[in-house]
Amino acid sequence: MDGKKVVLVTGASAGIGKATVRLLLKEGYIVYGAARRVEQMKDIKSQGAHILGMDLTDEHSMSDGVARIIKEQGRIDVLFNNAGYGAYGAVEDVPMEEARHQFEVNLFGLSRLTQLVLPYMRNQKSGKIINTSSAGGKIYTLLGAWYHATKHALEGYSDCLRVEVKPFGIDVVVIQPGATESEWSDVVYDHVRKTSGNTVYSKMADSLIKTLGGMGGLYSPDQIAQLVLKAVRDKQTKTRYVAGNAKPVLLLRRILTDRMFDRMIYRMFKINSAQ
Repeated sequence: MDGKKVVLVTGASAGIGKATVRLLLKEGYIVYGAARRVEQMKDIKSQGAHILGMDLTDEHSMSDGVARIIKEQGRIDVLFNNAGYGAYGAVEDVPMEEARHQFEVNLFGLSRLTQLVLPYMRNQKSGKIINTSSAGGKIYTLLGAWYHATKHALEGYSDCLRVEVKPFGIDVVVIQPGATESEWSDVVYDHVRKTSGNTVYSKMADSLIKTLGGMGGLYSPDQIAQLVLKAVRDKQTKTRYVAGNAKPVLLLRRILTDRMFDRMIYRMFKINSAQ
């Protein structure tokens, strides 16, 4: 029966979302892939995925998508809240409209979709909600205030949700990837160039792009998908599943004081904190 469980994956047009859809299909799950860019999901559709055009800032697209799954399958066993992006730039430079949109996608849209799914999971007395956070939900980096704010908020949100829905047989899990090969970095580069590339923070922006661009040891989306599969399969789920390359930095954050971690960031990005 496990192979017939119904899974909804957001952010399925690329990266971790698409890799997870492929893996779950291979393992026999009924998978609905949701994203704004429907044309970029033709490949997973040909592999057996059900495709949903869904925008987490659009109430109707979310409610229509959930209604379709219930009509076709009668249940939703797993919701993988994976869609999200990083809008980097200095706090002084980022327009508040962009900051709000970052929260709208990374937290509020995710939460509304969760609200739409929860009644069905409660009625079936089972379900699993998996939220893609990040090592960035526990740490902070250069010029990433709004992105990290959404992920820190998602961590607290997930903890509260977990204790609320556990009595109804529903598990809430957080996935914490570290540096992963994906479009995420390209989006970060574009945002930071546009937002802070020509301001007093331009040196920081250049350093961020250079450092992230030269970063090695990235996990592939397929490796993160394996972590998601483990979370889906585990009978006794952990509250958090951490990708291997995220473990060292999370350990450092627990050990180091705030000032020590600040200095580590300055050294990593070759920034003179005295300037």
